[in-house]
Amino acid sequence: MGTGKRGLLAAAVTVVCAVTVLGAPGTAFAGPSPTPSPSASSTTPPLPSTASNKDLEAVRTKLEALYHDAAVATDAYNAAEEAAKKQSAEIVELAKKIVAGQEKLDDLKDRAGAAARAQYRTGGLPDEAQLMLTDDPSEFLDGAGRVLQGQRATKGLIGELTRTQQDLEQYSKDASTQWQKLEAGRKTKAAAQKKIEKQISAAEKLESQLEKKEKERLEQLEAQVALEAQTAWLDTGVLDEINSAASVQGKKAVQFATAQIGKPYVWGAEGPDSFDCSGLTSEAWKSAGQAIPRTSQEQWKQLPHIAVEDMRPGDLIIYFDDASHVALYVGDGAIIHAPRPGRTVTLAGAGTMPILGVVRPDA
Repeated sequence: MGTGKRGLLAAAVTVVCAVTVLGAPGTAFAGPSPTPSPSASSTTPPLPSTASNKDLEAVRTKLEALYHDAAVATDAYNAAEEAAKKQSAEIVELAKKIVAGQEKLDDLKDRAGAAARAQYRTGGLPDEAQLMLTDDPSEFLDGAGRVLQGQRATKGLIGELTRTQQDLEQYSKDASTQWQKLEAGRKTKAAAQKKIEKQISAAEKLESQLEKKEKERLEQLEAQVALEAQTAWLDTGVLDEINSAASVQGKKAVQFATAQIGKPYVWGAEGPDSFDCSGLTSEAWKSAGQAIPRTSQEQWKQLPHIAVEDMRPGDLIIYFDDASHVALYVGDGAIIHAPRPGRTVTLAGAGTMPILGVVRPDA
């Protein structure tokens, strides 16, 4: 194996190893800290020893903002993770093409060298000159055919050499471009991870200030707010319009989501033991044989939109103006979703959060 070839193989192995490290889930990287939104990052004063309902409402609002910001950052993290997987796979494939292309180029060069050595053995005379020196007509005709074939072969060899070299140059440029994208994505992913951890840490610190009875009252307050929102949604008469039956795939997605009830929310998780909101919905539809985007924002952007009154079990409900949360509609005004850190996959009312719209994976 030539020095150039050994170097190329070593480079390809290095690329694959580097991609494996960069693409590994859960790997933390240092990165710039994004500027938190004012609503979620302002300092919360310590709670009084006995929190009033007003104090608890302030805590609930603050927690909602913190976990919302964490959800937005989680979407950014998941998007960077998906992009990294795709770019890593493309870099690996390009590395394989580079190695195969170099092997082909080496073979072509060997064949060209063999042709040159054959010409040297004939005294340096080209085939045309050798042919003109023969006195045998039949040999002359046979030789003429061989000369023509040889000329075509030589021309083809040179053309193939040129194309292979051009391909290698393009593969190298493509690999460099993908590597730059991977590096940019790594920084985005690191920044998102840092923000997620910061927001969740702030939320946990806030909740830790509450006494046991206050935590119970906070949960009751959250349930009351959710119930009021659901009641208001149902009072619009929306269920009178919703009567579509689930598709075969929709039923499978609902069955999968139902089986996950009780499993913890973990940001960036897509099973089997824990989920974030879009991890649950993407895996539910994957189990039904339908690949959909990994993040709630991309699910909203890419999947067909359906009117709320036309939704059926298995459809995805996207929440908040920034599409930062998603749930699986299961019928009768209910959803299954992974709410937030500290909670588990659960059944809830479809109207408990502000609905942005509905999308249908198998439209």
